[in-house]
Amino acid sequence: MTEPTIFLIATEESGDRLGAGLMRSLRGRLDGRVRFAGIGGRAMEAEGFSSLFPIHELSIIGFAAVVARLPELLKRIREAADEVLRVDPAMLVIIDSPDFTHRVARRVRARNASIPIVDYVSPTVWAWRPGRAKAMRRYVDHVLALLPFEPEVHARLGGPPCTYVGHPLMQQLADLRPSTAAEQSRRSEEPPVLLVLPGSRRSEIRHHMDVFGETLRRLHNEGVRFDAVLPTLPHVAEQVAEAVRMWPVKPRIVTTEEEKRAAFRMARAAFAKSGTVSLELALAGVPMVVTYRAGAIEIWIGRQLVNLTTIILANLVLGENVIPDHLQEDCTPDKLVPALRDVLSDTPQRRRQVEAFAKLDTIMSTGGQPPSERAAEIVIAHLRAR
Repeated sequence: MTEPTIFLIATEESGDRLGAGLMRSLRGRLDGRVRFAGIGGRAMEAEGFSSLFPIHELSIIGFAAVVARLPELLKRIREAADEVLRVDPAMLVIIDSPDFTHRVARRVRARNASIPIVDYVSPTVWAWRPGRAKAMRRYVDHVLALLPFEPEVHARLGGPPCTYVGHPLMQQLADLRPSTAAEQSRRSEEPPVLLVLPGSRRSEIRHHMDVFGETLRRLHNEGVRFDAVLPTLPHVAEQVAEAVRMWPVKPRIVTTEEEKRAAFRMARAAFAKSGTVSLELALAGVPMVVTYRAGAIEIWIGRQLVNLTTIILANLVLGENVIPDHLQEDCTPDKLVPALRDVLSDTPQRRRQVEAFAKLDTIMSTGGQPPSERAAEIVIAHLRAR
């Protein structure tokens, strides 16, 4: 362990941020005596390596998109595995994106079983394809889980050793919750701030913008007052702005992380696409209406494979369905308008969500230790064991 090389692979922005945090924690715990190689984005490159190739090439979503780009993806998988074997690192850390990273890990394990492999972010074995957990034992030595229920799931399904290290959102609570009297007051003032979150991927925006716009129009026509704020990312801001031009109710579009956090701190309610944002909103204490619409092929395949009573992440962490699903055929203004009225007003549905969200700090606690530090401890333990 004089100066181990750790190879990390992250292919999306969220994984890039996790990887950068892990790199910082490892460098601190090892007094700088560590080298990094691999695949990552801007955050990881800023921490000390040059990515094998740009990760935006792998930013795809949906079964149809994967099939269309399969030859390119397979080529990149081979290149990534070959590079790991060439570097021969002290450890391989794969971060999320299991359709890519797990294929790399399997190739590496088959050709060099001496390289320890840690998986940072568990695949959703609790939602679909539970057999993956047991299969992972052949090529993953330890799973670092972001959600508190995942270690029990892996134990039940026969998966690899799994440790809850904490979700990075737990380090952002001060940015998500009102920090001043003015922000706290704004949550109760009129008109209320309504967060509008149709998604950050181009396909999600394409599927959601029309129904979001029509829902807000009807809500406005019924006399419900609100100040709509739509946080989005710079690379899709033009697409969002073009879609919003057709809306009779124009939200204020914000693109910076600071503006998004400020809106979260002042919002009374949210209208959001299903995803990690539901947990982000719940931790911020913002009641919400969650919906999701996708292509017919994706929905049909998903319904054959997913075995859950809810797909809303906040519900899964809480262990109760306090946020109703409005999926596919239920993603209509007729159903969304009354649901939004409920969370904008003082109703039993709104109060139920607020009371449930208050439990999250305890459920997701890591004892005050940052997730990246807990993750680094386990990585270093495997390095020393080797």
